[in-house]
Amino acid sequence: MRGYLENGFLELDNNCAERSIRCVALGRKNYLFVGSEGGGKAAAIAYTLIETAKLNNVDPQAWLTWVLAQIADHKITRLDELTPWRYAAQAA
Repeated sequence: MRGYLENGFLELDNNCAERSIRCVALGRKNYLFVGSEGGGKAAAIAYTLIETAKLNNVDPQAWLTWVLAQIADHKITRLDELTPWRYAAQAA
């Protein structure tokens, strides 16, 4: 199927996705010795958070610093307020 021929908003390739996981592919041998399955899961979560912030044009360090300062007193039912795109809207 060539959906990009019928829909002008679709990308011709997946370069964006490929670039975002490049650091994982380059460091794969190093991650083999991450320590444990739990350590691997923690690394995957960290990569996901950082890449999500980058995809939303948010500085990952600034966003994570802000989230860590907010999360202790934040209601679990309102976690969507701590997403990178909400942070970007507040910072603007």
